[in-house]
Amino acid sequence: MRSDTTARTARRRTLRVAAAALTAAAALSLTACSGADAAGAKPAGHSDTAKGTAESGDTGSTAGAQASAAPASAGAKAEARNDAKAGAAGKQSGGAPAAGGGKASSAARTQRLADGVSTAEISKLGEQHYRAKIVARGEVLATLETKGHDDGLDANDMFVTLTLDGQVHSWMGGGHQGPGTFTLAGGWKAKVTKLGELRYRAQIIGHDGVAATLETHQHDVGLDANGIYLVLSSGGIISAHA
Repeated sequence: MRSDTTARTARRRTLRVAAAALTAAAALSLTACSGADAAGAKPAGHSDTAKGTAESGDTGSTAGAQASAAPASAGAKAEARNDAKAGAAGKQSGGAPAAGGGKASSAARTQRLADGVSTAEISKLGEQHYRAKIVARGEVLATLETKGHDDGLDANDMFVTLTLDGQVHSWMGGGHQGPGTFTLAGGWKAKVTKLGELRYRAQIIGHDGVAATLETHQHDVGLDANGIYLVLSSGGIISAHA
């Protein structure tokens, strides 16, 4: 009896041990499968969504970069073309004189004067606008200029006139010291009066009365009176030459 009981008890223990071993093995298998599924499985929709988002983001980023780069490139080219045109225009505008700019004088012509030493260098500045530089031994002694009227000069008893049409006339002597009334070449008379320091007035009188008036303002003056050339100096000396 005791040996049968002992044998049954041993078999029960063996079965329990075997069952425990099977249970443990099943648990290990389930754990391994769960681990494998956990490692290999991806949450539903997560991977594809993330991938789609990533791909969409990359595509958008690339397209955005291309879109932003293209206008910038076009703008840069347009700006470069504009700069090139502006530079060319600047060169053209810089190279050609602007309309209405500074007055350019014509090439000067030279004329010998009555004293045999001096010359007049005559330049045209505009319509009825001339300049004459009186030069002696390389030095400019005086300058005459017409600005809507004739001009004249008493250069140490050499008298010079510059007319509105750019003609220079010179002669020596024949001066009369004012104040006073004097008969001049060509039948004219000159009534010279003193107005102040270096300021004189000369009324040029013809058959019909006063034909012209000359007045100095610390500057000699001249006149072409129908082919008779007159000079009144700031010192009150008047002279005429036909």
